Amino acid sequence: MKFVSRSVDLISLIRSSRRSNSKMISINRPWLSDEEKKEILMVLDEGILTSPALKGGKKVQEFESLLRSYLNIKHVIAVNSGTSALLAALLALELKEGDEVLLPSFTFVASANSVVAAGGTPVFVDINKVDYTIDIGDLATKITKSTRAIMPVHLYGHPADMDEIFELAKSNSIEVIEDACQSLGSEYRKRQTGTIGSMGCFSMYASKVLTSGEGGAITTDDDLLADRLRMIRNHGMVEGYDTRIFGLNLRLPEISAAIAKGQMKKLNEMLERRRSNANLLNDMLTHSDADGFTTPTEPEDGHKKFNWYLYTVAIDSQQSGDRISKSGQPNYGDDRDLIKDKMTNAAKIGVAVYYDPPVHLTPYYNELVQSRLSNQIQEIPNNLKTTEWASKHVLSLPVHPLLSAQDIEYIANSFKSAKENIKK
Repeated sequence: MKFVSRSVDLISLIRSSRRSNSKMISINRPWLSDEEKKEILMVLDEGILTSPALKGGKKVQEFESLLRSYLNIKHVIAVNSGTSALLAALLALELKEGDEVLLPSFTFVASANSVVAAGGTPVFVDINKVDYTIDIGDLATKITKSTRAIMPVHLYGHPADMDEIFELAKSNSIEVIEDACQSLGSEYRKRQTGTIGSMGCFSMYASKVLTSGEGGAITTDDDLLADRLRMIRNHGMVEGYDTRIFGLNLRLPEISAAIAKGQMKKLNEMLERRRSNANLLNDMLTHSDADGFTTPTEPEDGHKKFNWYLYTVAIDSQQSGDRISKSGQPNYGDDRDLIKDKMTNAAKIGVAVYYDPPVHLTPYYNELVQSRLSNQIQEIPNNLKTTEWASKHVLSLPVHPLLSAQDIEYIANSFKSAKENIKK
């Protein structure tokens, strides 16, 4: 397999696109404006950069109020990262040794790290091939008497199958904590993701739909859980040095909260631009002669609405999945990785692969999970086949709100050209 010259090759395509500049198009880029600068300057002028108060600082409370209204949820507890949000939610459940949390391996490692940090055992569940969220059939087989919680991940901004998850959770008396770190603005049956489970966890990392640089938030309608979460983010304290439960410093600084507050004022516009860019990219890729790949698609019945945090295509398996490498293993990633390299190096487009390897194949978890899982789970063969397939086939393309229609056209044409130049 190699790249061959064609009458319309990638280089000539780049020249014909006539982009206004030759800077790298990043996979995600924060949209920061005068609103965020104004909020930051207000914090600097007041000179209060953080607060150990139970309710948080002034900007933290203002941001929490805005997010609470947007999500139509009773409580929002802002913290300093999405990882902290997941950890705090799990600590609020008071996991005991041996308690298992079911979650996909096809996610950022923070999901699993939070389970381990909270004292639980992560049990990895396969994903479905339609939207890369947790597979309901495999989930049902992984539930045991030790299962304490299910943590569905709304990966790429694609809502998981929450009806089926709740049916399993209710029948087995299991908590549901939503990992909504990538899905702010996504909806499941007209409800915001992150507001459906007992708790929802969001990230405001620099690449996310809404950013504070670093930051996160936990949502809940449960008053008692909200009280615990506020203590957990503040060393377990309520007044002074009166630590009442285990906690850590997970507080969101005032400058970060100021940025998040400024971002909230244009969240709807940012989401609309992402959707517009995704629709345009869909039109250009699906109505073309190029084939051998699958584009992301919302369900026709409308019960899932994406926020288009990432636009992720899958390079079809017939191109590379049947080939065998020298080691005897399927050579899944060849075509995907060649397209990625061509688009990154020649076209200067920051396409990205999320996630290769999946969590269960990283050195730490490959060793740790095998040693910690119960004998019952160890006897179940590795059935994360779709997870491993996806890790070698998916490729995410930029659709962030700062891209122009010309940029989207350039991305689509560059992808199609790179795809067409691959030969067996």
